[in-house]
This record gives sequence, C-alpha cells and structure tokens, in this order.
Amino acid sequence: MQSFIRAVEIWTPNDAGTSLEFADGIYHDSLDEFREISELAMFARDDGLPGKAWAAGHPVILTNFADSYFRRADEARQFGLSCAVAIPLFAGTGIKAVMGLLCGSDADDDVGAIELWHNKAELSHEMTLLDGYYGAAKDFEFNSRHTTFLRGYGLPGRAWKADGPVLIKDIGEARQFLRAADAARAGMNFGLAIPYTNGGDETWVISFLSASSTPIARRCEIWQPDSSDGTLSFHSGYCSSGANLDAIFSGKTVGKGEGTLGQAFASAVPVIGADLTQESSIAARAAAKAGLRQTFVLPVLRDIRLQALIAWYP
Repeated sequence: MQSFIRAVEIWTPNDAGTSLEFADGIYHDSLDEFREISELAMFARDDGLPGKAWAAGHPVILTNFADSYFRRADEARQFGLSCAVAIPLFAGTGIKAVMGLLCGSDADDDVGAIELWHNKAELSHEMTLLDGYYGAAKDFEFNSRHTTFLRGYGLPGRAWKADGPVLIKDIGEARQFLRAADAARAGMNFGLAIPYTNGGDETWVISFLSASSTPIARRCEIWQPDSSDGTLSFHSGYCSSGANLDAIFSGKTVGKGEGTLGQAFASAVPVIGADLTQESSIAARAAAKAGLRQTFVLPVLRDIRLQALIAWYP
C-alpha cells in the first residue's frame, strides 16, 4: 500500500530570518535524488512554494507544476510528483516553519484529495473551494468544485466552526460528511480538516481526504495539550488497519520531549521521526507495533498558543 503523500519537507528560517532552508524530510524510496536537490535549496519570502506560503500567511496548494513558481518543477514531474502543499506556522507574526507535502501516484487510477477552502466574511457566509487535487476521483472533483459549505456543515464547515482540526472516519457513510455518496463511489474512507485564520475576517481550511488504496497516511492522530499537567492526550484518529486508537490510548499521555510527538509539543514546530522503533512514547510504540516506522508531526497554533498536534504515519 502506497501513501498518497510521497514526500514531506520541513523548512525553517535561517539565522538571519531572511530565507527558509531545508531542515528535514521524509521521501519515498524512489525520491532520494529529489531529496538531494531539496537539501540545497533556500527560499526567500514569496519565493517558490515555501516562500509563497510564508508571504500569504496561510496554506497554499499547487496542483499543476507547469509554468508555475515551483522551482523544482522539472525534477518533480520526472519523479512522478503532481501536487504540492505548503503549510506555514507562525508564532504571532513571526514565521516558525513551513511544512511541504508532495503528492502523486505511479498509477492512473489512484484516488486521494487535498483541498483548500476559503471564506471572506464580508463577502459571504459560505466557504468555497480555492483549489484541490483529486487524483483519479474526477466525479468527486467536479462535484466538489460546485459545492459550498456553511459554517458548521460538512468537513470544511465543521473545522471552520470548531476553529481546530476535525477528523471524520468512514466519510462514505458519515452524515457529517455532506459529500458522503460521492466519497463512497470514489473509495474515500476518512477526512481531516485544519482551519487557519489571518486574525481578521478570512478563514482557510485545508482538508485531506484519504482512500484505502492510496491513503493520505496509514495512520493519523490528533493530540491535544492538557494545561493542567503539561501533557498531551489523544483526541481522535484513524488507522487503515482498523486499530482501535481510542482503546490503545485511553488514559495514556505524552510528555514534552517524549519521542517525536513530544519534541513537536516542546518546540511547537514540525518534527519528523525517522525510526519509531527507537522511541519509547506510547504513540511511537503503538505505531511500531502496527508496522509503522516513520512519522511527521504538525503543530496547530493560534497566535502563540499550541492548540493541537497532528501526527501522520506514512
């Protein structure tokens, strides 16, 4: 089973704060050469995809590399990559990091979706699609491009209302997922949405829709900080193997600095775990037991407050 996400990159500011440089990454086995190219790259504000997300102040999705500002476009196409997403993290107005996700498939019939939704309050009460990448799910794509969501309705609308990440399992059958019938026909089985705001009247929601054949990740978990004891508690999750994550993590916590998840908790920047078998946290041990060896963790911030951590296991 191949993950829909083929590469994950973390970009952080250089010492002068004038550009973003490569910090770490996870790459599919066939992308070693692409990693070497990425390790040498640097991006100023508004330069390339990481720089565009930095300047925009919200997630950016690029669904076509041709004649685009994606500086590694030729290499990306050569290695079968067809979509890229950049998610910036700010502490107040200062950039902390940009996480890049590079997606694609070796097969023409693989399905998965990454969508970027937007609302500008002074213009509309609804959230509309800015752009999305859907793989082979063409009917689902067509219907999504002609769909809008009110606050609190559908996956983007629920994340908008919650002002935090929302995960829905079995989206082909879930009443909360308003495109359930379309998702079922496309073979999609879970969705994750993360909202972002500019502190004004605009909100963006980036959503990830996963299919069983090419999942966005084989496991995804949302953890939330507990202000009373300074630990993380499991909130919700999905595992393609059907593992009962609620039962596994019931009563369990992760402390600051404990494994990859705890490192992201302590630093509030994205962190990659290259070998979970060498970690002792409950999250790492549970993943390793399921045969998962790597993870990448994305903090979700509001101003300078850590709201949640999302752990993906490709």
